[in-house]
Amino acid sequence: METKDMIRELRTKNGFSQDELAEKVFVTRQAVSRWENGETTPGVDTLKLLSKLFDVSINTLLGSPRELICQCCGMPLEDASISKEPDGFFNEEYCKWCYADGEYMYHDMDDLIDVCVGQMANDEFAPEQVYAYMKNMLPKLNYWKRYTNLAGAEKFEEFKKQLMDEINALHIDGMPKVEKLNALVGGYINLEYRLPNGKPVKFLDDGATYLGTQLECEFGGGRCFGVAANMDFILISTYEENGENPELVIYKKR
Repeated sequence: METKDMIRELRTKNGFSQDELAEKVFVTRQAVSRWENGETTPGVDTLKLLSKLFDVSINTLLGSPRELICQCCGMPLEDASISKEPDGFFNEEYCKWCYADGEYMYHDMDDLIDVCVGQMANDEFAPEQVYAYMKNMLPKLNYWKRYTNLAGAEKFEEFKKQLMDEINALHIDGMPKVEKLNALVGGYINLEYRLPNGKPVKFLDDGATYLGTQLECEFGGGRCFGVAANMDFILISTYEENGENPELVIYKKR
């Protein structure tokens, strides 16, 4: 679909007249008309405003001329998985699991590979195959090429240390000391717990990224502790193999 058709379709879908759309992106109605007639194309700044307004990427607005992949993990990007800046604008370089809330979630390539192996390995691709593929592919992506020049790594490590200190200060019986936190996709760790009234509940967002880890219980019994945290809360649970029979230990606002 061409840009002119995409703008017309999104405007109509959202119930805007040409005048209303023009007002929202600070142009004239005549400018909107020219876009929809294919006479002109919005400039870069206006494309960003249209992207945020319609909640679609600039790539989509332009008729998807590029095949986007996350420049951190290599995942194919669609509008639903593209990251956003804290101000709501799309960042079409990364998926929302590698770049969240204005922060890069991975600063160690091996940590990312461990997460990918856990999610991608299956009957068709053994963990060793996934590991070899990621180890070969990741260094070719822009994030890892320019990693040493990216800001925020030191600040992010400080935040992780602060989280670990807070978690360890809870002194949960049977839970080993947390010494490492990895970036984890919400959908991968979003277990369902049953409240005392019998109502099932999930606390995480499947599409968000959290810092977390899994630890074997010091008391044995085949149970593990699961830790998930972000800037707002700390969640600790226990469960059996494959997340069976989960029990919530603590959900603490930070």
